[in-house]
Order: sequence, then C-alpha cells, then structure tokens
Amino acid sequence: LHLLSRRQRQMCIRDRFICISLLWSCTSVRDDTPILKFGIFADTQYADCPSENMRFYREALQKLDTCINCFNKENVQFTINLGDIIDRKNNDLNIIKSYLCRLNNEVYHITGNHDYKEVTDNSVLYRQLDMPSEYYWFKKGNWVFIMLNTNEVAAYANVNGTEKEQELTEMLDKIKQTGGKQGYRWNGGASRKQMEWLDHLLAECEGNKNNVLLFSHHPFYPFSEFTALNNVEILETISRYSCVKAVISGHHHAGAFGYYKGIPMITQEGMVETENQNAYSIVEITRDSILVRGYGRVPSRSFKYSNNQ
Repeated sequence: LHLLSRRQRQMCIRDRFICISLLWSCTSVRDDTPILKFGIFADTQYADCPSENMRFYREALQKLDTCINCFNKENVQFTINLGDIIDRKNNDLNIIKSYLCRLNNEVYHITGNHDYKEVTDNSVLYRQLDMPSEYYWFKKGNWVFIMLNTNEVAAYANVNGTEKEQELTEMLDKIKQTGGKQGYRWNGGASRKQMEWLDHLLAECEGNKNNVLLFSHHPFYPFSEFTALNNVEILETISRYSCVKAVISGHHHAGAFGYYKGIPMITQEGMVETENQNAYSIVEITRDSILVRGYGRVPSRSFKYSNNQ
C-alpha cells in the first residue's frame, strides 16, 4: 500500500471494508436461513351445526382453507395437526381430509378428545388419520419430532375393561389428593407404557445429540383445567433431557405460554374460536432460534436454543 497515493490507499481500504461487510452480511443471512419450516394448526373442530358460545363450527372450513393456502404459499415443508380436527361426527373426517388434500406437503396428526366421538375401535381412528401408531416420532435432519398421545388414558377413549381403566382411576385419585385442577372428562393422560417409551426415546436422542420438539393435544404447563391428567409426570420426564427445545400443544382454545425449567411451553389457540379470527402458525427453525410466526389470534414468539450437536 505504501507505493500507492493517499487517495488510492483510501479507496483500497474502502473496497476491502465493503468486501468484508458483504461477506459478513452473506454469512448472517445464511445463519438466519431456516433449517426447517413447518405449519401448525389446532382444534379446527369442524361440524355442520350452528355456533355455540364462541365456537363457530361451520366457519372452521373456511379458516382451514385460508390456513392451507398460506402454508402452500409459504412453502412449508410439512404440517402438524394438534388434534380435535372434528367436533362430533366421525364422518366429518372425510370432509376435513378433502381439504387437507390441497396441501402441498405431508400432514402429521395427533388426536384430540373430540376426535374419538363415535369411535369404538381406536385403531380405526389412527388409520383414518394415517398415523403409524397411537404415538410416534419422525426425524427431519438432526431434529426429532415426538407426537405424544395424551388421550391414551381417558374416559372417552375406550378404556373400559382394559388395564388403562385402572390407570385412569389412579390418575384421577392423584389429582384429588394433590388438589389439581384438571380432573375433567375432557382431559386424558399418557399410559405407563407410553411414558417408558418417551423416556427411552429421549435418552436415545440425548445420546445421539439430536434436538427434540414435542407435540401433544393436551398442554402440560402452565397448570390449568385443560392440562393432561398426568402432566406433572410428563414434565418431570422431559425436563431431565437438554435435547428438548420446546413443547407445543392445543386443546386450550384461549392459548397459553410459559417456561418450565427453561423449556418453552406453547399452547396454540384453537381455530374454532371466534367467528372471523383465524388461528394457525408457521414455525421456522434456524441455526440457533425457534421462530413462531402467528396468524390471527396466535401471537408470534422467538426462542434461542442451545444446539445439542
């Protein structure tokens, strides 16, 4: 540089600064580019019947259609249904599925308490929703998505005469003893077998240095009359594993949010509520953040996470 004029040196330094700035800018954009991008909706509760209170059952189809169009436009990689896709008639699943066929991506389902209406064989319901099992997981890159079934032990889920009936009695007795709020017929829980499966799966994810997102119909936290019957047991299990980055649930139509031992606990607002406001979200996972872009009644949120790699 000492052989150049002062003006040439200044221009050279300026050009180097611009190049460095451009490289930094490109790196920043690349770091913020989503690793994964997926859509979520909860509690559509479609039914061909008049509205009741703040639940507008027929309007759910138009809301779902708007949601589907948005997911297609935004090119989400897949979609998650958090349960209660219908309200009262099993045949209504055919109508809902005809709408979901318009999605340009795969849909992963979990069931909600209303989905069991008119169902006498739970396995039939799971087949109708193309679920591989009553609870399951799938993997996208280094992220494991765990789809829990908090309807497994519930008064509405055909447990009479099975070992799960005794588990239900034990859960309800424990809620009474501890002064819990959630001992209602519309709530359910996860069986001992499912809890063992969850614990084993999370230990495996931790060992493999996977990052985990959990999904359920019933929320676990904040505590309310809508949380899963054995929410404390579930919380104690998942909070032992640093691989768990967030939990997303439905069921409580008003929505809720809180941190449990540092884990974001999101309860997504129900689509069926209110006449004109919709409720769905798009989740983007970047190198170090989880971004929830809410639509309608769903608020937007963002969380930093420590990569488990």
